[in-house]
Amino acid sequence: MRDLVEIGMGRTARRTYELDDIDIVPSRRTRSSQQVSVAWQLDAYRFEIPFLAHPTDALVSPAFAIELGKAGGLGVINGEGLWARHADVEAKIQQLTEVAEKEGTEAAVALLQKLHAAPMQPDLLAAAVKQVRDAGVTTAVRVSPQNARALTPSLVQAGIDLLVVHGTIISAEHVGDGEPLNLKTFIAELDVPVVAGGVSDHRTALHLMRTGAAGVIVGYGSLQGATTTNEVLGIAVPMATAIADAAAARRDYLDETGGRYVHVIADGEALTSGHIAKAIACGADAVMLGVPLTMAKESPGAGWYWPSAAAHPSVPRGAVLPYAIDEERVPLEQVLNGPSNDPFGSLNLVGGLRRSMAKSGYCDLKEFQKVGLNVRG
Repeated sequence: MRDLVEIGMGRTARRTYELDDIDIVPSRRTRSSQQVSVAWQLDAYRFEIPFLAHPTDALVSPAFAIELGKAGGLGVINGEGLWARHADVEAKIQQLTEVAEKEGTEAAVALLQKLHAAPMQPDLLAAAVKQVRDAGVTTAVRVSPQNARALTPSLVQAGIDLLVVHGTIISAEHVGDGEPLNLKTFIAELDVPVVAGGVSDHRTALHLMRTGAAGVIVGYGSLQGATTTNEVLGIAVPMATAIADAAAARRDYLDETGGRYVHVIADGEALTSGHIAKAIACGADAVMLGVPLTMAKESPGAGWYWPSAAAHPSVPRGAVLPYAIDEERVPLEQVLNGPSNDPFGSLNLVGGLRRSMAKSGYCDLKEFQKVGLNVRG
């Protein structure tokens, strides 16, 4: 039953919950964390850890995608980002972070917009895809709904394994200046599986599942400070509620189709291993990570972070901010699997998730989605 509150005469709003508003409640016998599996499978592709990297140039270079892929996760390259526009991306990112440090985030966003104004070069993006593919890991590229139809053929030809159609909020049919993008028709014509999102409610999630998407992204990478969609558009996604809604849509779609399972991927609010555990407990199959991966020495942003929406040419929705100084950054392997000396959950993300599952008595991710939850307050 929906919890509606009156916010004024004749106007009601739904009460919703963030990940920080809920707690996991262990209620079964405990088990060893060594007996826990955190693997998941999306279409034909198996991943040993349920982590994707948010498609921002601050995190995902071809080299980073390779390292995360070898560690069992999935790095998603921004197909409309710097790797598709410039041959010297490392130098451009260094210039960007220097401007952010000396002149502030507004100057950095202006430079980011300028860098993204350069024309896209399909050969550069194809080379990035080839580099990841040749390393033997799953290759994924993000495109926006506006540019999906134009960019996808060259990406498929380059050899991508997964296509991610990703925006702040997307629907089953995107209406633009030209012919609307009908995702159902678009996906049916592709030979590669598609992950689509973000969504924030049950109805939109169900509509996207009916397009044939293999996975649905919940949220848009919302992180306090770095993502400013709430300030700019007034739109926010309460992740605990949104994940649970999408999981309910997945269950409804499973019944509707007689057994087709669509994966739910949470993208927002996950800063610690505890947040990751809560997202999966709410119903997510995997979590898309942003800021936590800035701790990795392999991330091209050198500890700085900005979401992909920060580069929008007229309505940027993100700041360029430092989240990890050089002295704090460690190899990606340590971020994922430890050891950790941080008592707040920013390192050993996989270990923290495993321990949460073990303390609650569950042996795999699907079972862990049944764990009990409490609401604070």
